[in-house]
Amino acid sequence: MSKVDIKLIQELREKTGLGMMDCKKALVENNGNVEKAIEDLRKKGAAVAAKRSDKSTSQGRVCSYIHPGDQIGVLVEINCETDFVARTEAVEQFAKDIAMHIAAFKPLAVSPDEVDQKLIDKEKEVITAQLAESGKPANIIEKILEGRIDKFLAEICLLKQPFMKNDKITVEEELKQIIAKTGENVKIRRFARYQVGE
Repeated sequence: MSKVDIKLIQELREKTGLGMMDCKKALVENNGNVEKAIEDLRKKGAAVAAKRSDKSTSQGRVCSYIHPGDQIGVLVEINCETDFVARTEAVEQFAKDIAMHIAAFKPLAVSPDEVDQKLIDKEKEVITAQLAESGKPANIIEKILEGRIDKFLAEICLLKQPFMKNDKITVEEELKQIIAKTGENVKIRRFARYQVGE
């Protein structure tokens, strides 16, 4: 299939945020099937991200976002390999989107390995007590506990949260798409969220 309907290209662009040529190529390779093209683009994004993951990210940008009403503010640091990529529209837009996402979803950490172990232990205590009170046997409690902790971490960790602009993917998957788009290792280094009265 060499010709693809422009409407399909537009639909794929809206769903992925990628450029016209990348979307057209993916649709041609997948005979106009949008869902298969999305899957293909995700795999390619993950592959590029894996290849670039050991590259140093000493450049980047800090982005700020103040929510209308001036009650919530966010600062987020995005790192990449070169100053050139840090100044691209793709990275600038990604940084703004992430700052807005943080304002709305209130994550506590970038990734699960950054979560304070004391917080995890406290959550485990609460869940274990709830399950024990319901009369569940110890071996069942252990299995349920693991799943509940994974769910808890997914709720409080930025990379694991459903992405605000497309809740069919996580922030981590959106990050992989930016890595694929820029061809560089890109990281969400850290953030600070401020809310009046908190």
